[in-house]
Amino acid sequence: MPTRKITSRKSKFKNPVKQKLKRGESVIGPVIGVNNVEVAAQCAALGFDFIWLEMEHAPVNLETVRNVVLATRGLPAVPLARPPTNELWMAKRVLDAGVLGVIFPFTRTPELARQAVAACRYPPRGLRGSGAWLAQFCWPAPQGYYDFADENVLVVAIVEDTSGLAQIDEIAATPGIDVLFIGTSDLSFALGLRGEQDHPKLDEAVARIAAAGKRHGKFLGRPALTPDQIRRAQMQGFQFFMCGADIDLLAVGANQLLRPFGKARRPTFTEGI
Repeated sequence: MPTRKITSRKSKFKNPVKQKLKRGESVIGPVIGVNNVEVAAQCAALGFDFIWLEMEHAPVNLETVRNVVLATRGLPAVPLARPPTNELWMAKRVLDAGVLGVIFPFTRTPELARQAVAACRYPPRGLRGSGAWLAQFCWPAPQGYYDFADENVLVVAIVEDTSGLAQIDEIAATPGIDVLFIGTSDLSFALGLRGEQDHPKLDEAVARIAAAGKRHGKFLGRPALTPDQIRRAQMQGFQFFMCGADIDLLAVGANQLLRPFGKARRPTFTEGI
């Protein structure tokens, strides 16, 4: 009697951030800088597309990243992490903890861009080491975690200094980079503008990076702190938005509540990244 091959009915989960970007949609997420799992989980349930776990400028550590990944399973926002440096071992640790994307700071050379991609892909496509038992627990993909990760991990390269600007075409041409993100605050400092965001010199640099990204088929990202800023950036082709930090959201909410009673203070926003 012939046997019938039984196939899994489980659908293959795909990184929703990647899928939305491919459909031409925008994705929006806050920076999680408070080293607190509940804050991250609350933000992940508010309707954002992703949460940005900030390990470069905030005291978010690897243990917190792991706990946040566990706490946000099944919630709408996908966990991404920015490690302090662009290093293979650093990316490996956050990926093995279960994040679905790595945001690489100061991608200032084509070599660093290639290293970022290699850190997020298993051999022979990259150099990621095997041992992601924690991530496999969070993403039990029917096709196997390794194939799942190679397809679904989002690679975000931040360009935020003059070296990256000078080599932007080569960086943007790197296969495997998903999002070219402009760190407008550090880029402003690198251009001698002391963080100023409204300056023709910065606008010219942003336009140059965006043009290179479009030429090479990369999704474009940048900080945008208000609906108007997001809409203006969408008109320029940007889709991936960091919308400020968890403490910024707290300040906005407090300001809206207290303003009618004359008690509001001017909120302080994260101007760039």
